[in-house]
Amino acid sequence: MQFGVLGPVVAWDERGEPLALKGPRHRAVLARLIIARGRVVPVDLLVDDLWSDPPAGAVSAVRTFVAALRRAVEPDRAPRTPPRVLVTAGPGYSLRAEPDAVDAWRFEQVVSMTTAQPEQALKLLSEALGWWRGPAYAEFTNDHWATAERARLAELRLQAVEQQAEARLALGLAGEAIADLDAHVSEHPWREEGWRLLALALYQADRQGDALAVLRRARGLLVEQLAVDPGPALRRLETDILNQAEHLRSASTGVGKVWEEAAAAYDEAVGVGARARLESTVGLLRNLAVTGGGGLEAARRHRLAAIVAAEELGDVELTARVIGAYDVPAIWTRSDDEEHARQVVAAAERTLATLPVDRDAARARLLATIALESRGSRDSRGREAAAEAERIARRLDDPGLLGFALNGVFMQSFERAGLAARRDEIGAELISLGTAHDLVGYEVLGHLIRIQALSALGDFTQADQHATAVDLLAARRELPLVGVFTQWYRVLRLAAEGRTSTGELEAAYREAARSLDGAGMPGVQNGLLPLALLAVRGEPGRDEDWGPYEPWVRPLVLLAEGRRSEAALALSAIPEPPKDLMYEAMWCLVLRAALALGDQGMVARARDELAPAAGELAGAGSGLLTFGPVSDLLE
Repeated sequence: MQFGVLGPVVAWDERGEPLALKGPRHRAVLARLIIARGRVVPVDLLVDDLWSDPPAGAVSAVRTFVAALRRAVEPDRAPRTPPRVLVTAGPGYSLRAEPDAVDAWRFEQVVSMTTAQPEQALKLLSEALGWWRGPAYAEFTNDHWATAERARLAELRLQAVEQQAEARLALGLAGEAIADLDAHVSEHPWREEGWRLLALALYQADRQGDALAVLRRARGLLVEQLAVDPGPALRRLETDILNQAEHLRSASTGVGKVWEEAAAAYDEAVGVGARARLESTVGLLRNLAVTGGGGLEAARRHRLAAIVAAEELGDVELTARVIGAYDVPAIWTRSDDEEHARQVVAAAERTLATLPVDRDAARARLLATIALESRGSRDSRGREAAAEAERIARRLDDPGLLGFALNGVFMQSFERAGLAARRDEIGAELISLGTAHDLVGYEVLGHLIRIQALSALGDFTQADQHATAVDLLAARRELPLVGVFTQWYRVLRLAAEGRTSTGELEAAYREAARSLDGAGMPGVQNGLLPLALLAVRGEPGRDEDWGPYEPWVRPLVLLAEGRRSEAALALSAIPEPPKDLMYEAMWCLVLRAALALGDQGMVARARDELAPAAGELAGAGSGLLTFGPVSDLLE
């Protein structure tokens, strides 16, 4: 259950759907209890807060409001069992919500952090500012009991805007900070810190005159409107700008400035139509792809454009380099964009057909590309390409090329169930390769592969070690997508241990699912949360978007709805699952439906497919979820 007060007062259920909180006084009671932060609010005080002139039945009315709220926030609570969220305590009521259950409480935690690095601070603050849907407790602007809390949260929001600007300046992103700060000081002209940051951002953006003009404007407002002089921070900044103090430019002469100057020099030195630009572009796209979110999506889009441009030039060796240079390590076995993958494979095959036979390294990169982009395919071409790429890479003794080839081998290591041990060996070699030759991407990939494989084998002690190691690597090298997989792994770990309640696991999976929002990985995200909740509950939820898993979940959904004949028909027409990380999981769903329907032929087929994985946990090879030991299902 989540509560929102950064705007109108609302509550959302575990699916993110808004709850019906009835009338304004119901919401007022909830708001008053949230403000109390777990403290007991006596009934008499609630009466005084809700009515300026309480009616005769006010106490009974409050109890009615509370009862209705309890039904809304704990709909599954059994009759005559005590409430756990909105509890009766002594003379009144208390809201026993988790620290992260209220958006305002989470916002306060973000604003109060003092040790976060600028990158992390900027990400957290930008997300937290997005939680605001309007003024805090928006519908209770005239209620005395909300006045102090509304003012406190408004002040925190202004602090957050200024902290966000500080983080941007620390990262050399002065240009991005200026527009928000300009709006900030226009709305809140008495905040000297806002004026200071705006002037500093302008100075770091090489707009010294504008920076001094802003400081003069701030002084004029303060003197004319409030009859006070600017504080020491503003006065000191003006002096430093006039003296062009070196410390003011520290951020703008850091990464951001180096990037700008190097990019300008490259733009001048390398002609617009130069072929070298295509190869340089692919290098940028490789780095862009590991930033997550829009970066990954943009890298996919521009990669294909670069390949098309290279082919149009008619230089087969250039095309081979452009295609093969995109050796971004890949861990998930379902494509984020199947049409994109198909076009990349087709271009690689065309290039292979005309590439001179003595270009072994380029050939191996094209083969590795085919193996990677053919993930989940049922034909043998991807496996053949992976094997040949590996042979060439080992013969050439090229560590980077071998890492690329082994990534392709991993993607093609799903021809049957029960191959977790084999993938663990691939992961171990990638880690050794990465550490020996400073190939961080492949070292990270190796750790993630081992987390998946060891989860399938039920060895969570070792898997935990790899999760810790890869999180440290990701933090040092700014690889945000890694945390998505390790967060999901840790929920899987809880599920496999069997000591965490269903409700807590569902909440943990929903929290993990939020990490996928905007991560740019639809191949991972689509249908994953409903599938994870099915693994936890044992029954499919209603009206879920199962994404690519729908054919294998559909018989169970129809059975849950009592549509047995339709379920049997769906089971009989079920396709073979893709050869990927969810292969065992999908066969487990088929087996469950076949057993429930008494379809002995499908039971035998599913049993035969799963038999090689009898020593593994079903679905845990994904590193995300599990349906339990395969041996239990077979029994």
